[in-house]
Amino acid sequence: QVQLVESGGGLVQNGGSLRLSCSASGSIFRLNVMGWYRQAPGGKQRELVAKITSDNIADSINYADSVKGRFTISRENAKNTVYLQMNSLKPEDTAVYYCNTYFGGDYWGKGTLVTVSS
Repeated sequence: QVQLVESGGGLVQNGGSLRLSCSASGSIFRLNVMGWYRQAPGGKQRELVAKITSDNIADSINYADSVKGRFTISRENAKNTVYLQMNSLKPEDTAVYYCNTYFGGDYWGKGTLVTVSS
């Protein structure tokens, strides 16, 4: 079992910044894939924001087109923690942000709300 706990959400003005954190715990050695998804209000589908895949050689990072150049995902392997630095936030970034990992199956955090005011 893997437990994921997100933190760092909140209310920010248009153009502001936030940093999300996600800590993983449980019966794990190392989580190769960690990522962030978001679900906007109004019943929209959950979408990938950023994902980082690590092997013994290098990290591979993917971003949604809508956040490229504004968001940065990073991780601390020793802590099984992944971060999402969000800059130049826009009202359309308003959503619940979920941490995700795959360790024999998909695991999700409970989410943290990010609200960007116009």
